[in-house]
Amino acid sequence: GDSGDSAPSCLTAARLSALGLCCGARERNCFESHDGAFARCVLAADCVFPVVLPSKEALDLTCRRTPCFAKFSEMEEMVNMEAEINEIKLKTEMMQLENETADITHHFYLGKKCEILQDMNKHLEAILKEKRDLRKRLIKHRCQESLPIEATFHKCIVELLTEAVTFIEKLESHLQSVRSIPQIPQMMNNMDTTLSKTEVLVIELEELTEQILKWKELQKEVYSNNVCNTADLDFGLSLI
Repeated sequence: GDSGDSAPSCLTAARLSALGLCCGARERNCFESHDGAFARCVLAADCVFPVVLPSKEALDLTCRRTPCFAKFSEMEEMVNMEAEINEIKLKTEMMQLENETADITHHFYLGKKCEILQDMNKHLEAILKEKRDLRKRLIKHRCQESLPIEATFHKCIVELLTEAVTFIEKLESHLQSVRSIPQIPQMMNNMDTTLSKTEVLVIELEELTEQILKWKELQKEVYSNNVCNTADLDFGLSLI
């Protein structure tokens, strides 16, 4: 009847509230979203099985958070933290790579390099143009053309040509002298060695000269003694 229906309904509400206290916030939301169907199931169970309301101590004990769901939340936090760490590492690597390749990829440095290359290209173009002009001037024969020289400078030109001919004649000897400049230290060393040898030879020659003079004096003495002995012998023979 009505009283019977109201009693199980009160019991069902009490059981639902007890389950809400025992579960966490996430499970409580799940129960609240499905409270109609769950209440009908609990009501059917109350009709079959007797309901025993838990005490306050039992509710306090069951109100603690289930360790299983706490572990799940901790694992979820760890996964989120690991994802954030990986994202930060990726950003750090990208920033480091950008810092290392800034002089290649950055527009500011690329603009400066392009300006430097353009200046170098302009300079090279100017040099090539001057080289082409100089080559044309060198290839062009000037000897067959009349030189625009005033008459007052003709005498100077003649003297200059004479000196130029003389210079060309002596150019080979001048070039040989210039080429021998690096060999001057070696030549000086050779000259010093030769001078030392010459001094030694001079000393030996002086000694030899002294020996010759001594030998000459000795020969003179020997000759004079022989002459004296011969004269004495002749004088003795004449007396006999």
